[in-house]
Amino acid sequence: MDQPHFLSLRDGSRLAYSHHPGSGPGILFCAGFNSDMQGTKAVALDAWCREQGRQFTRFDYFGHGRSSGAVEDGCIGRWRDDTLAVLDAVTSGPQLLVGSSMGGWIMLLVALQRPQRLCGLLGLAAAPDFTARLEASLSAQQRQQLAASGYADLPNCYDDGQPYRIGRHMLEEGAAHLLLEREIPLQLPVRLIHGQRDEDVPWALSLTLAERLRSDDVEVQLVKNGDHRLSEPADLQRLVRTLQQLLPD
Repeated sequence: MDQPHFLSLRDGSRLAYSHHPGSGPGILFCAGFNSDMQGTKAVALDAWCREQGRQFTRFDYFGHGRSSGAVEDGCIGRWRDDTLAVLDAVTSGPQLLVGSSMGGWIMLLVALQRPQRLCGLLGLAAAPDFTARLEASLSAQQRQQLAASGYADLPNCYDDGQPYRIGRHMLEEGAAHLLLEREIPLQLPVRLIHGQRDEDVPWALSLTLAERLRSDDVEVQLVKNGDHRLSEPADLQRLVRTLQQLLPD
């Protein structure tokens, strides 16, 4: 990857991002929790958009990747606002948001704030409201750690195996952004792809999300052998194929 650019925010923090111009609509990628813009899907989409001459933007939330801050000091509202800042300051013209896992929740929150800027949404194992499910799943030991120190370490079966660190503020603040308890008033075209071997986010959640969305232009693709990451070559091909179908002519 080329050296990232940095977007300075009013509070003095900086968001790392990569952007290349091109034809529109552009694509803005929203990564998952504890992930960054160097993930397999983000890099694959970057390469595809370069080949197509299409505008593409990827970035790191506060506390992620090369952006400033610590992940345990972040929260859903903060990461939504990070995405809005990148959308407003870096991208141009209509955008299609692609959200992976937590990024699927973020893309919905952004769409509610900037529907006029967007032409569609594509969720990959989208995880709206995941903080509520995460809090309910904490062990007694993790709850004690959270109460004592303000954060808890969760096992990580990916990458280097370093535990995920979640902050109490993220869990508490996430309650202000829950979406699945009522209709989600979005009229955009939406595509949801979810693996049925996803051990982190139940695939039935995408069916619930499809029901909650006001839009009639919503489709769900279930991948029988797909895991949470959906990063195998066949998954990436499916991602690009779905994008091509979703992008307006």
